[in-house]
Amino acid sequence: LRAAQAMKAGVSIFKPLLTGSTQVYKGVVVIGTVKGDLHDIGKNLVAMMIEGAGFRVVDLGTNVDAEKFIKASKNYNADVVGLSALLTTTMPAMEATIATIKEAALPVKTIVGGAPVTQAFAHQIGADGYSDDAPGAAQLVQKLIKNQ
Repeated sequence: LRAAQAMKAGVSIFKPLLTGSTQVYKGVVVIGTVKGDLHDIGKNLVAMMIEGAGFRVVDLGTNVDAEKFIKASKNYNADVVGLSALLTTTMPAMEATIATIKEAALPVKTIVGGAPVTQAFAHQIGADGYSDDAPGAAQLVQKLIKNQ
């Protein structure tokens, strides 16, 4: 818990340096940690890197259910939805969220990441992309939006 608090304090100092002051965005990314998972350090790093790459990031926080991802995607006209999980027990929530997004026929790409997540799992659940680190996630978002 102390490490997470220290990370948040440090991030607040470095975020302006990493993200710049770009007001014209390349696209919109909705990001959050899936239902049942309260971890956010990795998600926060990914959000900063994506924002620093010139995208608007709508961070829904932790323990986010599928309906909240869908509502935010519609409200912000998202191009990409990013799902994060640290716990293996919450990985099924990624699959359920992607299925719900597809059922809603939203015109968004989905990306997944987190310590237990693999490329094989991402493929299995129908995600459009996977990255195992924050810089890779930013590059992935650029690629997905460029190819839309």
